[in-house]
Amino acid sequence: MTLEDLVRLRRARDTMDRDYAEPLDVTALARGAHMSPGHFSRSFRAAFGETPYSYLMTRRVERAKALLRRGDLSVTEVCFAVGCTSLGSFSSRFTELVGESPSAYRAGPHDDSAVMPACVAKIHTRPVRNRPADDARS
Repeated sequence: MTLEDLVRLRRARDTMDRDYAEPLDVTALARGAHMSPGHFSRSFRAAFGETPYSYLMTRRVERAKALLRRGDLSVTEVCFAVGCTSLGSFSSRFTELVGESPSAYRAGPHDDSAVMPACVAKIHTRPVRNRPADDARS
């Protein structure tokens, strides 16, 4: 992989970080990186350790956790606010990454993270795939 490829992949990842709530797809991201969708997906995974779709969904779940902690939006409203179009898919992915359903997460206590600076909270609340369920609410 060339340095130019890495720069393009980083720009695509930055787009996902910034525009996570927008309707993004691998084809459009690949076009922006001047790569075919297949090459883009393989290169993204090689560079960042997960597929573009997986990265995007992790980012959306991360933002959903923050919205659910506030408690003023329903799970459905949060689903659409973070750019998901299917409540079922959103709930499944959220449960997979966090270890509990969005409703259970919303109902749980969140006082510790409320007083944490945002930069610290981001480190500790980022969803991590394959974390043990009893360890998932850190």
